[in-house]
Amino acid sequence: MAERRRVLFLCTGNSCRSQMAEAVVNARMGDRWQAFSAGVEPAAQVNPKTIQALAEVGIRHSGEAKHVDGFINDNFDLVVTVCDDAAENCPVWLGRGRKTHLSFPDPAKARGTDEEVMDQYRKTLRDVAEKIPALLVSKEKE
Repeated sequence: MAERRRVLFLCTGNSCRSQMAEAVVNARMGDRWQAFSAGVEPAAQVNPKTIQALAEVGIRHSGEAKHVDGFINDNFDLVVTVCDDAAENCPVWLGRGRKTHLSFPDPAKARGTDEEVMDQYRKTLRDVAEKIPALLVSKEKE
């Protein structure tokens, strides 16, 4: 069996989008990819709505928000920033690994009723679950 490739997902708080990407990859592509996530200003914890949205699609995730500095000396095959570029400053990766960007709006900024906010988390997760695996499959062919 070939060695698994390593991917790091970066965003600002490491509480929503990058956690979703990490969980999706490890749950659905874990035979080929090992995923990690981090943020430049990590939140105190992973957003509970992130954990709920993942659980609703059968992915159990108990991640913790981590600072990007903890990975600076690690080697990655790919580093993916997942911030909404238009609204945020995505982190700059100074470590080793090819870099790319996929933009996802931050569901933590959603407003409305609890159910409307939760729907934004579900929508972001659907986008992550579609676009991130497609990106990784395309990188496998390079």
